[in-house]
Amino acid sequence: MSRPPGDRAQHVPHAPADPAGDAQWAAEARQALAQADARLGRRFAQDENIERLLALRARAVDQLLQQAWQRCLPADGGLSLFAVGGYGRGELFPRSDIDLLVLGEPAAQQAHAPALGRLFALLWDAGLPVSHAVRSASQCVQAAADQTVLTALIESRPLCATAEAQQGLSRAVSPTLIWPARDYFLAKREELLLRHQRFGDTADNLEPDLKDGPGGLRDLNTLGWMALRAFGVGDIDALVGLGHLGLDEAAALKRERAVLARLRFGLHLVAQRAEERLRFDYQKALAEHMGFADDAGNLGVEKMMQGFYRSAAVVRRVSDRLLQRFEEQFDGEAAPEPVGDGFSLRRGYLSADDPLWPHGDIARLFALFACWARVPQVRGLHSMTARGLAEMLDEIPAYAEVGEAVREQFVALLRGPRAVDTLARMARLGVLGQWIPAFAQVSGRMQFDLFHVYTVDQHTLMVLRNIGVFGAGRADERFAIAHEVWPRLRKPELLLLAGLFHDIAKGRGGDHSELGAVDARAFCSAHGLSASDTELVAWLVEQHLRMSITAQKQDITDPDVIHAFATRVGNRERLDYLYLLTCADIAGTSPKLWNAWKDRLLADLYFAARRALREGLEAPLPEAERVQEARGNVRELMRAMGHGDAAIERQFGAMPDEGFVRFRPEQLAWQAVSLMGVPRGGTLVKARRIAPESDALEVFVHSPDRDGLFAAIVMTLDRAGFSIHRARVLDGPGGTIFDTFEVTPASRFVDGDSARLEQLLRKALGGNIRILRPARRVIPRQLKHFRFAPRIEFIDSVEHGRTVLNLVATDRPGLLADVAHVLRDQQLRVQDARIATFGERAEDQFQLTDHDDRPLTEAARQALRAALLACLDPEKKPGDPH
Repeated sequence: MSRPPGDRAQHVPHAPADPAGDAQWAAEARQALAQADARLGRRFAQDENIERLLALRARAVDQLLQQAWQRCLPADGGLSLFAVGGYGRGELFPRSDIDLLVLGEPAAQQAHAPALGRLFALLWDAGLPVSHAVRSASQCVQAAADQTVLTALIESRPLCATAEAQQGLSRAVSPTLIWPARDYFLAKREELLLRHQRFGDTADNLEPDLKDGPGGLRDLNTLGWMALRAFGVGDIDALVGLGHLGLDEAAALKRERAVLARLRFGLHLVAQRAEERLRFDYQKALAEHMGFADDAGNLGVEKMMQGFYRSAAVVRRVSDRLLQRFEEQFDGEAAPEPVGDGFSLRRGYLSADDPLWPHGDIARLFALFACWARVPQVRGLHSMTARGLAEMLDEIPAYAEVGEAVREQFVALLRGPRAVDTLARMARLGVLGQWIPAFAQVSGRMQFDLFHVYTVDQHTLMVLRNIGVFGAGRADERFAIAHEVWPRLRKPELLLLAGLFHDIAKGRGGDHSELGAVDARAFCSAHGLSASDTELVAWLVEQHLRMSITAQKQDITDPDVIHAFATRVGNRERLDYLYLLTCADIAGTSPKLWNAWKDRLLADLYFAARRALREGLEAPLPEAERVQEARGNVRELMRAMGHGDAAIERQFGAMPDEGFVRFRPEQLAWQAVSLMGVPRGGTLVKARRIAPESDALEVFVHSPDRDGLFAAIVMTLDRAGFSIHRARVLDGPGGTIFDTFEVTPASRFVDGDSARLEQLLRKALGGNIRILRPARRVIPRQLKHFRFAPRIEFIDSVEHGRTVLNLVATDRPGLLADVAHVLRDQQLRVQDARIATFGERAEDQFQLTDHDDRPLTEAARQALRAALLACLDPEKKPGDPH
């Protein structure tokens, strides 16, 4: 009769506990590991092969683990030690976790539980970040029902294990017992797709994840796991032998893995922890550590990041093909379904019928993209066709090196169906960068700021995607009038070309708009566009920032501003194209940048310029005539609401004439109706949504004027969690103010209810506004890395008798509230304000007077400058140069 496990445990010898000896060993092991890491760090700086460095660190840790095991566990204790996961592959990054499996039957686990506890405590004391599991072979089978556990186990490597234990673990994870190869492939592919979705399905983030992001090291690992499970091979070269990878594809994966691995190794060194995201905190330090230097055209950090983005793009491109080949291996090839022009569908993938396609002929490549655009049910390119394209990639000539017929094919693609999709496919497959070499130069190019959240090439594709939305023939709630303007375009492909070239010259030094216009002009001329079409595209590229700058930095209710803008545009056709390009550009710069406020702002400028062009570019109407015309429009709106002429005229008399110049008729009608019934000397606060589906609010405040009122409103809005995008401050009859603010919630946690905001403002304005103070806020981590010296400029506005303050500073939460507080403390009155934010840059303009409504004296300006500098940079003393 066998003894119970507890009885057997009493007779198993244990390695004797030795607290003093363990402490000494841990200290020596910690020192040995530090010395090994220091040596590897020096060799990394000398650009030694990254695979060797990873293997050497794994070997150094192997030795310490084996020593610790032998110190704590008896050789005949029935337990074995395995490295699993990435460590099991025999690679270890400087700060990565060390994944271990202790394999043994339950009786042995129980008998040696104290010794195992001692082992893991010893390893942690030695500075080894160990994560472990203690399982029997049967427990491994149960745990491996989770494919992530199985993935760690299939890469196991024995550290202190018998041959029998190794065979037992191998049997436990055999595909004949658990997770057959096809099921495993499907599970890992689904995991990969879900992981990509977490990152927005793009590697082109400002702070990309080297390990888990799209095109990162995890994608390469996933391909390796699939190959290991399906074919029993553990390296890329074996896949070449099996026919799943071409030699060039294998070389590309090895090359890009080395780039990604070096970045991750260096990131661990710089961060001094297991950091996998290339955060702003480390980007510059890592670039310097890896030898990337600044030059006239690019920062060193931008060069480093461009290398990453390009590597990630190649990894995605090749891995897409390999995943499809794995799928074909499991599911087999289907009968081809011809779709014409020498192409067929195979299981939904577009395939060239000719096995030797494309024979080095770019005309055949363009025929492929034309067919792809024509057949909507295509899932993607067949893997062998994609390989044929990839093998020809380096031989694709630039547009200037081919004949007219081939260039006509490209223009036909722009004019054909789904042109935006075609350009995106050509870009992702590397064809567009070969055809237009200037596009290759901006491929993967990032800009080290918070304004541009995509690389230049990805931003360009986003702009083209937005243009595609305009051409879809249906309204999109993000763009109020774009679907109305689009049908007026004479040749939509000209807008696509402008979008393609608008940022193509970034990173060369000089004005990218002017340089890009030169490139666009040359391209259009070479492709046979007429002189007028060529000039339109070049003009759009050169002026693509004009409408955005005018709308966001100038007063578009000023007839002189509109006149100057309309004069530069010149005609309605250019205005239509420029408006759509501007909308697409801003919306494609950052998901957070486009909102209902900007949509309306650009629409207002578009309509104002269109009217100016229609009426002629002579001198604009005198202000008195404009007021009368506006009053007539507002009167009609109010009559339609059921208000009589007497009540309307009475209300008009209580409103400032300037408002009829500065606001749209529907805004004025809303204000006028809201003011009806408000007693003289009363306060009104009203808020409404700018658009039905938007979170942007228009806030109207009418109140008796008093010093500090602007600051009180701004600080209250800030405390309520709103960002101010626009402010219009007007003086009304009888010492009243008519202030309008356009705001959005600063975060998704802010209660954007208009009624709640009205209540908060009424309460604040009904009390002692002099005691209000700005809220104290923590500066977001990202902003700390983009600080720059503020720029303060004063200009006399002789016409209005005011002093204009132009302020450019690093943006941060509560900045406008702090500035308003300074203006109040300096006893200054804000007569008007323009608020603009571009990533990490705030560019604000205030029209100021002193408490007697006069321009600021020189002494007042100097006092304000000193106070603003202290507010914007508390560490700077007022007398320091800025």
